[in-house]
Amino acid sequence: MDVPVSVPALATELRFTQRLREHLEKEQVLDGRYRLQKVPCGRVALPVLEEKLSQLQLPQEMPCRLVWIQDPVPSRAARRQTPAQKLRDELRQLLGESWSEELERDVPRAWQRHGDLVLLSEDSFRAAPWEKLGTVLWETVASALGAQRLARRGRVLPDGMRSPSVTLLLGQDGWVEHVDNRIRYTFDVTKCMFSPGNITEKLRVALLPCSGEVLVDLYAGIGYFTLPYLVHTAAAFAHACEWNGHAVEALRRNLVLNGVQDRCHIHHGDNRQLELRDVADRVNLGLIPSSEEGWPVACRVLKKGTGGVLHIHHNVETCPAPAPPQTLILQAERGSPERDGSEGEVQYPMEDSGKETLGARIRPEWQRWAEATAARIQGLLAELHGQPWRTSILHIEAVKSYAPHVHHLVLDLECRPMLPT
Repeated sequence: MDVPVSVPALATELRFTQRLREHLEKEQVLDGRYRLQKVPCGRVALPVLEEKLSQLQLPQEMPCRLVWIQDPVPSRAARRQTPAQKLRDELRQLLGESWSEELERDVPRAWQRHGDLVLLSEDSFRAAPWEKLGTVLWETVASALGAQRLARRGRVLPDGMRSPSVTLLLGQDGWVEHVDNRIRYTFDVTKCMFSPGNITEKLRVALLPCSGEVLVDLYAGIGYFTLPYLVHTAAAFAHACEWNGHAVEALRRNLVLNGVQDRCHIHHGDNRQLELRDVADRVNLGLIPSSEEGWPVACRVLKKGTGGVLHIHHNVETCPAPAPPQTLILQAERGSPERDGSEGEVQYPMEDSGKETLGARIRPEWQRWAEATAARIQGLLAELHGQPWRTSILHIEAVKSYAPHVHHLVLDLECRPMLPT
């Protein structure tokens, strides 16, 4: 926990302090989280672990007595602890002799923080002994991590809406607020997905030249991309399509939070049934692993006279290239990347499982996917309008490594009708 009300300590005369300290360290009874403190009558108190007091045996020539220190001062080592280390120490103290290596492996090393709520990974605290602790466990975890509410993430449900399977462990509701690039997002973590791993794409979108344009966002969610277009790019209007009712509720709140509700119309339902035609200068297709089902819809909403730009999200698999022997040796010397200073809060610890560095190089598999997509879109537009269209690859953006050798890409594809000569 954070600083408790009091901790047990053994008070002795100053001249006996070093001897007592050496004895307590040898017996593994000294509580290293707190400093030695002066107490009345010229004595010094050494904090000890309460759960080990019953086992403590002191030599008769070592005069000391048990006292309780109110508001103990943390030691320098405790102040240097990472949140993950602090959490393990608090749980080890809570469980006492029941602590084991198996339980330690069950303690999370990373989590997501949303305001006063901490979202734990799905593999946290699954061993049977944790369940017996009940609310005490969750209160201890929340206190160690400086949170008021706790939730644990499960696997995404296969319902076509990427609905989360999240259990609220401590607290009354799951509504939280998150700020990215001066945009406020509010959502219920038990009902809506939030993908902080997409932050680089949201930042890129915010810099696109969209002044006066009409945007259609075919997979709006809670407004991941709709809001950057409206808040930062000076887009004139947005049509946001979303079929998840919980996400629509959050989207409505987010439009109001950011003062752009008058420049957006929400289309609640299946975007394949969307009645919009010939309205968009730009279409966002932010669905992974594939937005292919939305391609015909995107072609229909593009302005037929001038066309526009499609931003097509897709997961593309890349064949792993064999690393040279020297690289393998260097990696082995560095150690495991999961353990080198990575404990605590990270930006998206529960979504991105790939460890590859993307870099700026366009890989052959990415280029082939982009060219095939451009050809497919060109055919759909020509079939829809009865005249030839031109598609041009403007940019291929690597958002993140979604899984080993699988990359989340965005293709910026310009689509223009070919005027008769």
